[in-house]
Amino acid sequence: MLATISNFAFFLADANGASETTSGTTPTQPQGGGGLFGGGSSMLIIWVLIIAGMYFLMIAPQRKKQKAMQKMLSEMEAGDEVMTSSGIFGTIVNKKEDRFTLRIAEGVKIEIHKSAVQTVLKKGGQDVKA
Repeated sequence: MLATISNFAFFLADANGASETTSGTTPTQPQGGGGLFGGGSSMLIIWVLIIAGMYFLMIAPQRKKQKAMQKMLSEMEAGDEVMTSSGIFGTIVNKKEDRFTLRIAEGVKIEIHKSAVQTVLKKGGQDVKA
């Protein structure tokens, strides 16, 4: 166990450029900064690449999806058949600023918030391609 700890300590010292030479003196730090990744400038580049990758893999597609949803909600009008996030199918009868009135059966109307609409099934009587 003690040998493992001392080997790990030696590895850390070697990674930081602080290993001793055979004569017992400590060598000077390499110009690039030494260490496992070659210094601070390359670490900065690695972090910038990681953040850029996360943006393009996670944030950009979510923004695109959100813009498409906003466009869909703004283009909805009376007569469109929709499905809500809770699975209720209905036809838009009235459109208000922040909600729709849906007819879900003959003589049965409900009001829902715009954000509850998940998909548009028919736009003005014509099927919408998914």
